[in-house]
Amino acid sequence: MIRSLRKVLHKHGRFIALLLLGLGLVAYGISQIPHSALRIQNLSSLPQYPLIQVYMNHRQSQSYTDPYRQISRPGDNLEQIMLDAIRQAKVSIDVAVQEFRLPQLAHALVERQQAGVKVRVVMENTYTQPWSSLSASDLTNPVMRERYESWKKLVDLNANGDLAPAEINQRDVLSILNQGQVAWLDDTADRSQGSLLMHHKFIVIDGQTLVATTANFTLSDVHGDIGQPDTRGNANSLLLIDSRDLAALFTQEFNYMWGDGPGGEADSRFGVNKPFRPPQQVKVGEATVDVKFSPSSQTVAWAQTTNGLIGSTLSSARKSINMALFVLSDQQLADNLEADHQRGVGIRLLVDPGFIYRDFSEALDLLGVQLANTGQAKQGKCYYEADNRPWASPIPTVGTPVLPAGDKLHHKYGAIDGQTVIVGSHNWSAVANRGNDEFLLVIRHPTVAAHYEQEFDRLYANSRLGIPKFLQAKIADQLKQCGGVIQARGATVAQPSSSSVAAIMTDQRINLNTATATQLESLPGVGPKLAAEIIATRTQKAFTSLKDIDEVPGIGPGLLDKIKDRITW
Repeated sequence: MIRSLRKVLHKHGRFIALLLLGLGLVAYGISQIPHSALRIQNLSSLPQYPLIQVYMNHRQSQSYTDPYRQISRPGDNLEQIMLDAIRQAKVSIDVAVQEFRLPQLAHALVERQQAGVKVRVVMENTYTQPWSSLSASDLTNPVMRERYESWKKLVDLNANGDLAPAEINQRDVLSILNQGQVAWLDDTADRSQGSLLMHHKFIVIDGQTLVATTANFTLSDVHGDIGQPDTRGNANSLLLIDSRDLAALFTQEFNYMWGDGPGGEADSRFGVNKPFRPPQQVKVGEATVDVKFSPSSQTVAWAQTTNGLIGSTLSSARKSINMALFVLSDQQLADNLEADHQRGVGIRLLVDPGFIYRDFSEALDLLGVQLANTGQAKQGKCYYEADNRPWASPIPTVGTPVLPAGDKLHHKYGAIDGQTVIVGSHNWSAVANRGNDEFLLVIRHPTVAAHYEQEFDRLYANSRLGIPKFLQAKIADQLKQCGGVIQARGATVAQPSSSSVAAIMTDQRINLNTATATQLESLPGVGPKLAAEIIATRTQKAFTSLKDIDEVPGIGPGLLDKIKDRITW
């Protein structure tokens, strides 16, 4: 046997040596990878808590074939999970969703209806127009026209440009529901023009199973756009929860909107016409779940609203808050996060690229900058948001994930200390809080939280963080465009100095604790003697504030005012 082994080594020795060298390099490389990166590379599935199962349509440990484009791609098939749950229904199915365009789901609802299951559907009125009777020219809104074109590609099975009745009946959701005699209504059922936005995305099955998701029932939100093979769907999550108590709360919310159903009395309630309900807590096995439904009227104190629940939950953090959000535009939430940051909590935030760099985005506060509304700049009126508060100590751990072109970060969650998750249809905005029909869940269970932490690490590992160059240039350009005067709503605010604008444009603030003498001498009014004084002072004690700098011999109030926007420490 030894002779045989020697023969193998003689014949394949070079290969084996290279193999061992490669394995050694791999082992060394792994030892150099941070723990968080190791979590990204580990593609094995996380364990599920059986009563609250978590699914992500961009998850890397799973894969499936997109049923509409026949594309093999990573991720959980959110539509299939909903289909499997629906097909188990024996008594009732209640669906509340903003936009419904997945034909497989519609056919599954019809099948259960025909099997004797009571099926009810509530939608947002913007998406209940009979598109089969429209053309692109009928839609003046560019966004709606784009959605119409996507819908047309989905329905046009033979791709000949014409929609035959058979194609419409097979692929158009409204036609499928109507032909199957599935009862549905939208937020005009109260004889109004519709609520601000019926933004729910949930299904209750047999009063026991809850499907709660951030995804609309569309290809764009689940699989990817029909005409764009590179897309993989907007990043979303879905929860499959087994809880009669939780299902009962969602059924109550559904019944407020349903009233006595389509064609009956105008007793449906949407928006602020629904009764106010404080957060309600239920136990789901070992997990604790808080539930809050939006909106809350202006007469309700912010602390009692859904955003107030988000804020109080964030304030419970001891170590970390990781947020993946479509939008962050509630000033009070940004202020609460600043207080959390000052307590020593590590904060990381990812926001969709389409919203992070807007003048109303509170993500800018965390970065320490602000943008103005310049719509009336020609009339000499430029405004910052009222009560806007960029952080005095901004953080660099804010940015946008790099996603497949055409996809959005549609998540709406925060993960706290690896133990708690805030998630729902509810965007972290004032509009969702005060106007939309929404739900929010606060789930306390480490196994559930682990899925959201893993998803955040995956997104964060491929993100653009900090203040990008184009934003620096835009801030400086706005100041020039507005003639150096930008007001807060109702008050004039202090303007950045010319040196501040220069610092923003070049992104070359001087760190007084690490700068060389030459770098220090590049500051206005600082020569070789003063640079030496600064270096001598910091060797005794590091600079931590403007007060420390003011104590350097030779730096007075006038010079400090000149350099304060060009320095850091």
